Amino acid sequence: MTPRRALLAAASGLLAAPGLARAWEPTRPVQLIIGFPPGGGTDLQARALAEAAARHFPVPLIALNRPGAGGAIAAQQVAGMAPDGLNLLVGGGSESTSLAAFRDLPYDPKRSFRAVIRMTRQPLLIVAKRGGRYETVAQFIDAAKRAPGTVSHASSGIGSIYHAVFVLLTNKAGVEMLHVPFSGGAPSLQALLAGTVDLAVLAPEETGGMIQSGEIRALAVCSAERIPVLPQVPTLREQGLDVVIENMKGLNAPAGLPDEIYLSLHDRFRRAMNEPAWTGFLERTGTFPGYLDGPGYQAATDAVIDALRAALRR
Repeated sequence: MTPRRALLAAASGLLAAPGLARAWEPTRPVQLIIGFPPGGGTDLQARALAEAAARHFPVPLIALNRPGAGGAIAAQQVAGMAPDGLNLLVGGGSESTSLAAFRDLPYDPKRSFRAVIRMTRQPLLIVAKRGGRYETVAQFIDAAKRAPGTVSHASSGIGSIYHAVFVLLTNKAGVEMLHVPFSGGAPSLQALLAGTVDLAVLAPEETGGMIQSGEIRALAVCSAERIPVLPQVPTLREQGLDVVIENMKGLNAPAGLPDEIYLSLHDRFRRAMNEPAWTGFLERTGTFPGYLDGPGYQAATDAVIDALRAALRR
């Protein structure tokens, strides 16, 4: 029996057994705690999901911003809360994956939470400026081998998921490159366009129409497969580098969340992901759907952490 079926069977047993409580129902508002400021991608996803899920909950869903430290402040807050299903971290990004590989955190991304559901996946691109020094991955890898530290790349900060892409890439390729950290994707793009850096990591939606217009060139997709919006761009794997990494967003509860609460939350949010408010948001913003159940979502985040820790040890 699969873990999912075992949980469902257990929940059915709770409902059928006389004298036992019915399936969990929240009696107070459920808070979706966001580790980034209002208006950013994480915030917009959380609010769209809350809107879509409203009819599936008997209580309000409240999006609450607790920005700072790359999402770690919000993660620490949720990790210390009671596992009652009423406070959920909108996680899956740097606070859940890459930060733990670069520095000690006041929580453990693998053990301080119970993953509930993954909402989206965000493919990442390695891009260069048109007319810049490099037009292919092979070219900049070769240049980095011949002159270590001379090929520069931008990221959205030390320990960010964008930084993690090049940590894994340079490890697999056996090269040294120059890391130039910025405060986010937009400043990285500006530096690329200004010729301050040779390469950058960006999400497809951050490039606007610049790839289609030819202003910047996408050299590789960091996903396991090519993406539909840029079918001509090969993956890193296709170019001889076994690197697969994506940004993602999902909901995490504090560790110790009981099975019946997990099932109730998962199934309510899963139904919400079929609502027009959510599917319309995905279509309007170009966000990639990326549903995984709790165990699948946790496995995906753990895989990134393990790969980064291994790369940094080497």
